[in-house]
Parts: sequence; C-alpha cells; structure tokens
Amino acid sequence: MPRDEHGHLTSGRLSPMRQVPAGIERPEYVGRVEPHEHGLGDTYTPDEVERIRTAGRIASQAIDAVGAAIVPGVTTDELDRIGHEFIIGHGAYPSTLGYRGYPKSLCSSVNEVICHGIPDDTVLQDGDIVNIDVTAYRDGMHGDTNRTFVVGSAPQDVQDLVTRTEEAMNRGIRAVAPGRQVNVIGRAIESYAKRFGYGVVRDYTGHGVGRAFHSGLIIPHYDAPQYDTVIEAGMVFTIEPMLTLGGIAADIWDDDWTVSTRDKSLTAQFEQTMLVTERGVELLTVS
Repeated sequence: MPRDEHGHLTSGRLSPMRQVPAGIERPEYVGRVEPHEHGLGDTYTPDEVERIRTAGRIASQAIDAVGAAIVPGVTTDELDRIGHEFIIGHGAYPSTLGYRGYPKSLCSSVNEVICHGIPDDTVLQDGDIVNIDVTAYRDGMHGDTNRTFVVGSAPQDVQDLVTRTEEAMNRGIRAVAPGRQVNVIGRAIESYAKRFGYGVVRDYTGHGVGRAFHSGLIIPHYDAPQYDTVIEAGMVFTIEPMLTLGGIAADIWDDDWTVSTRDKSLTAQFEQTMLVTERGVELLTVS
C-alpha cells in the first residue's frame, strides 16, 4: 500500500489507461502534447450555457456515484473506474483523460495532496479525506466540479476543515456580481479562511471553462488585486479554493501532476462551475 512509515502518501501502481468508445466525441487535445485553449473567450450564449450545464450535470452525478463508493478499503483506482464508467455511460468524455498526458479519468487527492492526485492502488483508510475532481466533456463543452469526502470518521478539526472549505467556496460564489473585479472572490474566501488559521493555496486557481478546459482566465482564492478582470454577465468560470491545516508551500511529485503540502498538513477543496447572471451566479455543476 503506497504510504511511507509515517503514513504519508507515496506514488502507487497505475492500472492501464481506460478506454472510451469510439462514438464519444473527444476534446481537441486528446492525442496531442498541448491543448489549444486560450483565445476562445469566457462569455457564452444561452445555447452554449445549456451545453455546459449538460456536461456539468454529468460531472456532478459522476461524483455522486463515486462518493457512494468511498469507504475504508476502497482504492482510488476503483473510484476512477466508477467515475469513468458513469461518464462514458452518459455519452461524455472524461476531460482529464489524455489532457497534457494525464493518465486517468478523474483526480483523487488524498489527505496532504492539494490537487491533481492520480488514482492508483492507494487504499483509503478510516479518517482519510479525499477530493474527487471530475470534468466531463460533451457536445463541445466542459463542465468541471470537485468535492472533498471524509472516509469513515475523522477528528473534528478535519471535519471542520472540509465543512469550512465548502463554505469558503460559497462565500466566494456570493461575492460574484457583474461589474466587480475577480479579486473580490479571493478576498471573500481568504478573509473567511483566516478566521480559522487555515492556509489558502495560491498557486492553483479557479479558471474559465466551457469551450476550453482552462481558458486562461484566472480566478484567485486569496486577496490578489493584480487580478483585475471585470466580471461580466454571461461569463462562465470555476471557483475552487484549496485550504490547509498548515502551510501553503507545495511540492510536485515526480509524476509531474500530484501536488502535496510540503509540511504534510491536510488539505481540502471544493469546486463549482458557474454562469454569471445580472444578479449573481447560476451553478452549472449540480446534480
């Protein structure tokens, strides 16, 4: 089981890449080294929004299915299988599969892993927390969402981290309004997280999503005045804060994907894709 003598995670064994039926539309980057993502814009017509909503609903329902299987003893590879089969079973493509060479159909980030954890033979244990990040691609659009789950039971401070990370996301969502700069989102998230002494990860942000998996638009989760893009009705992007029980310094593993806290502190994350409306937002990644 891939944990060291201190219980910290290490790279495990990967199963073969899962197959997607030939009749399911692939994103343009599949089979290529680099995606063509930037310059596609961040505002959408009502018809395009409906297509993102369809993809987003599939992603959210895939997490529902994966979440139902999260118990002590399950491997993250098994969770990937469940998510993969749900997505392709609904005529969608798992956006992470083949994105810049990523080998799996979802990200499973356990305990000290901040993001981009690769499903493998890691066995979940009672008291772990695991973030499941799923993006589905259908009819030319991506919908991106993630949630953190407690495996079995966990200490109160760990449960609080998970609950408060979701609330931090919700506070960022409530800060969205046309005419404001995107930095108000990060200000709302960080001011809430600081009340509990949590670290707020800065190196990984929310992003524009829809035609592209990552459009180039940056949505900060901390107070960052330099990000001054003005929010407009019709924009679609994610908010996905990552909070830690310790510091925010991070290490990237040799797989070039997995990001973990340097101090091995636990970390949680939640994410929604949303449409900016005249009055605020409408969530597009709900079941």
